Amino acid sequence: MPLTVGFDLDMTLIDSRPGIHATYRELSARTGVWIDADLAVTRLGPPLEHELAYWFPPERVTEMAAAYREIYPTHAIEPSLALPGAGDAIQAVRAAGGRSVVVTAKNEPHARLHVSHLGLEPDAVVGWLWAEAKAEALREHGATVYVGDHLGDIRGARAAGALAVSVATGPYDEAALRAAGADVVLPDLTAFPAWWAAYAEGAVSRA
Repeated sequence: MPLTVGFDLDMTLIDSRPGIHATYRELSARTGVWIDADLAVTRLGPPLEHELAYWFPPERVTEMAAAYREIYPTHAIEPSLALPGAGDAIQAVRAAGGRSVVVTAKNEPHARLHVSHLGLEPDAVVGWLWAEAKAEALREHGATVYVGDHLGDIRGARAAGALAVSVATGPYDEAALRAAGADVVLPDLTAFPAWWAAYAEGAVSRA
């Protein structure tokens, strides 16, 4: 079996903050409800409904999530950029004969739009999964490593029995990620290829 690496999407592979900020601003304009978009983009990671619950009463969250997702492709795809090293990280896995799978809490159609727009080319994309639920896709694809920026990503890796590799490109710094139990902490994905080369060589020698 080839080595398989899972990657989170938002703030791991892509900086989606500009696009998400624009989408919240548009949702606010359409509904007349104040949403602090600057604050919202500092809390990326959990499902959309978690953030909307700060701004709308419980009975409106489902409706607002649908409205947000309807306008998202128009406002969020173009401004969102690949984070440094994202493409090289996926290619490093492929060059070693491995597979990469994006596992994200974002809804899957939008996740696919992002990776297609940026030409990232993972082998699979799985959406709608957060924290421990990510283990479902990681186990299904046989991922032995999961790379993310959030504490929820560490929990997902643990639940899947995968190595938890964290990058400090999201809301948590390196110290917080280590304290939360990350097995490996990298400053960003530009450090991933060198780490991966050593890990993959060791995995082959252990097989």
